[in-house]
Amino acid sequence: MVLMETSMGLITIELFPDKAPQTVANFLKYVDEGFYEGTIFHRVIPNFMIQGGGLSATMKEKQTHAPVINEADNGLSNVKGTLAMARTMDPHSATAQFFINVNDNLFLDHKGKTPDGWGYCVFGKVVDGMDVVEKIKKVRTRRAGFHDDVPVEPVTINSVLREE
Repeated sequence: MVLMETSMGLITIELFPDKAPQTVANFLKYVDEGFYEGTIFHRVIPNFMIQGGGLSATMKEKQTHAPVINEADNGLSNVKGTLAMARTMDPHSATAQFFINVNDNLFLDHKGKTPDGWGYCVFGKVVDGMDVVEKIKKVRTRRAGFHDDVPVEPVTINSVLREE
């Protein structure tokens, strides 16, 4: 379990190390390093997801570790409230950025070990604070540089800490 403190409230997340061991270990490495402190939810799409964990409030991308192998073939589905790894078109490119599904996004699930079929690895779920997620998904957004769907007022991740 981790506790994410955002500028809009607290979100408690249960992680699934039994289903996505490398992904959870990767995420916890960033948590333990304090990497997420001061990052923002930089992509908010109301009927889709909220994405964060990689950019500062000035939209500067933070330096990350090497990518983690995609474990999207773990049987978990991108349903509302789940936490999944963000990545580029390369299925094995996820580093620090994650997203919280605010809808059932089954089209993001693993369908096969092909570039189009890999899907996005679910590795946790929100167990408390979905009201905060709902507040975040409703913020006004704008275009900022190369990025669409950026909150007008930054939604900051103040900290992400392990819950003992």
